Amino acid sequence: MRKENADEHVKPFPPEKAKEIILSLQQPAVFCNMVFDWPARHWNAEHLSKVLHGKQIRFRMGLKSTDTGTTKNHLETVFSIYLKLCSLNSAGPQFETTCHYVEATLQEFLDWNCGQNRGSGPFRDYDHSQFWAYADYKYFVNLFESKTDVFQDVMWSDFGFPGRNGRESTLWVGSQGAHTPCHLDSYGCNLVFQVQGRKRWHLFPPEDTPFLYPTRIPYEESSVFSKINVVNPDLKRFPQFQKAERHMVTLNPGQVLFVPRHWWHYVESIDPLTVSINSWIELEEDHQARVEEAITRVLVCALKTAEDPHNTKAWLNPTEVEETSYETNCHYLNGAVSALLDHYRTSKEAAFQMLGGNGEHTKREKLNSSSKFG
Repeated sequence: MRKENADEHVKPFPPEKAKEIILSLQQPAVFCNMVFDWPARHWNAEHLSKVLHGKQIRFRMGLKSTDTGTTKNHLETVFSIYLKLCSLNSAGPQFETTCHYVEATLQEFLDWNCGQNRGSGPFRDYDHSQFWAYADYKYFVNLFESKTDVFQDVMWSDFGFPGRNGRESTLWVGSQGAHTPCHLDSYGCNLVFQVQGRKRWHLFPPEDTPFLYPTRIPYEESSVFSKINVVNPDLKRFPQFQKAERHMVTLNPGQVLFVPRHWWHYVESIDPLTVSINSWIELEEDHQARVEEAITRVLVCALKTAEDPHNTKAWLNPTEVEETSYETNCHYLNGAVSALLDHYRTSKEAAFQMLGGNGEHTKREKLNSSSKFG
């Protein structure tokens, strides 16, 4: 869906209508002219480097291509050979577990991205012509810390979600070629505001899940990864992928992409520098999804303990800060189940109260029935 207005200073939808569209859509949609008055519209990388002056940020490093030709001498290191063999073997995805990471400031990243400080600084081992860098999944609350006033620069309330701003958002800054492997999000739907540069989105509907060869290794709560490198698929290993229906979107600065629940997506930066801001919107179905994720965590961690202790690094995604114990996982699972049941009970009680006095007998009868389930 694209609705553009001749007057770029008039938003095409009021907040209530935008929310109605978002909650009813079953396909991705691009919103235009909805953020022209957001202060965050001017959050390019140069601006952010000043706001975050001196702040150390973690960048994920990956190879731009699968070319196995001759590399420059200073790249002939154990790391570069290992990365090529492990993360790009059989044209597979560059999972986050097979990437290396650099701690640097945004200014140091910008200097490296424009070819400065070669041979020095935190990016000295990564030739810009061969590697990309990505500061991904950076939650505002962790990134800006005491600078909480910047939260108001992001106004998701314009999409019908009052009070939602930068506090519930994440920042993504990357160089050309930076990408996230193909995956679906277990929770919610997604709103993505493109601030600087362009990103290309490869999207697949939920019904294509069998054709995308889903895997929970590496495990990350709320993410189901595909075994396929969707931009360079190995159709001998994954022949069913030919049946998948790919939707392509190039997201330009000033546009907002809506990604419905459980749509698969592979996202790549196609300009030299990209900045994005997103927010995951909670949905009713998330209560059950949290129970499913808790069960998955229990199983993955249990299986991981039986593996070769020298070969478990790839099991947990870097966003999972630690391997939790069986007891902790069971506590997490019990909490998720309890929250789900409480949600169901609260929803039923609210519905029965709307019936008024005449429905009192039915209300009591159904509540007794639900208590047996709990």
